[in-house]
Amino acid sequence: VNFISQVAVLLLQKRNTGFNVGQVVLVLTNSLFHHGNLEADLNNQQSFHGTDSQDEEGTPDEEAEPQNRDQRKRRDSSLVQSVDSSHMSESQCDSDVRKTFKMTTSVKKHKQSPIEKRLSSAGSGEKPFLCKECDKSFRWISHLKSHMRIHTGEKPFLCKECDKSFRYISHLKTQMRSQTGEKPFLCKECDRGFTQIHSLKSHLRIHTGEKPFLCKECDRSFSQTSTLNSHMRTHTGEKPFLCKECDKSFRCDLKRHMRIHTGEKPYLCKECDTSFNQITHLKTHMRTHTGEKPFLCKECNKSFSQGCDLKRHMRIHTGDKPFLCKQCDTRFNRMSTLKDHMRTHTGEKPFPCKQCDTRFNRISTLKDHMRTHTGEKPFPCKECDKSFSQQCDLKRHMTIHTGEKPYLSDLCLFILISFIFLKMLQFLISVC
Repeated sequence: VNFISQVAVLLLQKRNTGFNVGQVVLVLTNSLFHHGNLEADLNNQQSFHGTDSQDEEGTPDEEAEPQNRDQRKRRDSSLVQSVDSSHMSESQCDSDVRKTFKMTTSVKKHKQSPIEKRLSSAGSGEKPFLCKECDKSFRWISHLKSHMRIHTGEKPFLCKECDKSFRYISHLKTQMRSQTGEKPFLCKECDRGFTQIHSLKSHLRIHTGEKPFLCKECDRSFSQTSTLNSHMRTHTGEKPFLCKECDKSFRCDLKRHMRIHTGEKPYLCKECDTSFNQITHLKTHMRTHTGEKPFLCKECNKSFSQGCDLKRHMRIHTGDKPFLCKQCDTRFNRMSTLKDHMRTHTGEKPFPCKQCDTRFNRISTLKDHMRTHTGEKPFPCKECDKSFSQQCDLKRHMTIHTGEKPYLSDLCLFILISFIFLKMLQFLISVC
């Protein structure tokens, strides 16, 4: 407390003397670590740079002046012994080492304390510590030592819980948080917690909308560099992540694919205890509980719970049918419809009924069939409270109430066939 008070008083006294902030920081740091006389150090620093010490009213400081004069003489005689007026003069320090330098600036640098040297190099942006393996340079020797572990493979930081070792102490701390569940870095916008500060910074771009990572191929921008790297593979076609189970390769998210093989479903719905292997599937499922349908069709104002459902729906308005059958050139607006259609060519019926062993080529047909066993009738008539097992039966029934007659009666059908037969007979007689 006394030290802080002393600093405040001296700074107030010397605020009008043109004192350099950098000088104050260096002297304060040196005085703090070496237990020197703070006022004398400040006066020495000022007198060394050619500025007379004055109080608030501009009068000389009588007590400090003799001390300044003596210390200035000692500093001047020890720092520089000039041979000529140029800076190429040999100078000698007054320490026990008695080292000789050709430049005055070298003497000053040599006489600096370790703290002063670190502050000086930090301010200048100098990176004097060079890695001999890859020529990368660093500002601090500690950073170089940490970097060297990349080349040596050294991992000195051991996790006591899982026996994994790490190259950096920060990586060990992150690992420890993953085991304890600690997430000290909290997002103020949505209260989500993170184990690492850089994960929080990346997350915050979701709220700010910042996308600083730009794709040079298509000018798309991304909020995270990992997302940009994944996107770049769409241009290069690179799929570096290979699944050892099925030999499929992926641009990203191999871990997500591996859950298909392991059966892992880490994402649990708290409403109905259903679990999912992808977080996106859980989010989509949650909308069945909330009833949320955020994807709106601008053509007919119909809303959907999933973006993919909206895309499929839009093909009704655009008439787009991108899925082509190579057997008969029929086109479809859904891939699932094409797959169902292909079974008419192959004869495949992969959906068996467990009750009667009848097989079907579509899952929807199997569901309709299962109602014959269960007796379920989910399609009720709003007019007469009758219910039906299939929607087509309900539509046919509704014509009774509407009076619509979309189908020919047996008599009409007989008359039509007879008329066609008569015309054909007349044609044959005329030809003969």
